[in-house]
Amino acid sequence: MLDRDLAALYEVELKVMNQAVKRNIGRFPSDFMFQLTDTEWSNLRSQIVTFNNDTRKYKPYAFTEHGILMLSSVLNSDKAIKINIQVMRIFVQMRHYTLSHNETNEQIAELRKLLMLYIEKNDKRVNEIIIALNNLIEKPPKTKRIGFNTGN
Repeated sequence: MLDRDLAALYEVELKVMNQAVKRNIGRFPSDFMFQLTDTEWSNLRSQIVTFNNDTRKYKPYAFTEHGILMLSSVLNSDKAIKINIQVMRIFVQMRHYTLSHNETNEQIAELRKLLMLYIEKNDKRVNEIIIALNNLIEKPPKTKRIGFNTGN
C-alpha cells in the first residue's frame, strides 16, 4: 500500500506518518517498505487520475504487509493503536491454534503406532489408513505466499 493510503487508514497526516517512519527507519527494512522509482511513480500517476493532483516533492513509499503492521506500532493515532492491539490478539490466537495443532499431530502419531501393531497381527488393509496418517503428519499443507516477491 502507498503511504498516503496508509496515512488515511491510520488517520494521521502523511507528513506526520513519514516523520514517524524516518525516526524509526531501523524498523523498516527493504522488504517492509521501499520508495517508488521515478518510472514507477510516473506510470502510476499516468494510470490513476487522482494521483495527478498529488503535488508532493518526494516519491511515495510503498509498504508490504509487514511494513503495514510495523507502521501501526510506530504511529500514535487512536486508530493505529487499535489496529496494533488487534494484530497482537491475532498473533496470540494463532499461537493457541498452533499449540493445539501439535497435540493433534501427537494424537495422530499415537494412533499410527497403535495401527502398526494391529497391522502386524491382523489386517493389511489398515495399511492405507497408516499411509494417510503419515501424509497428514509429514506433509504440511501448502500455503499460498502473499505479499511482494522480494527475491529472498
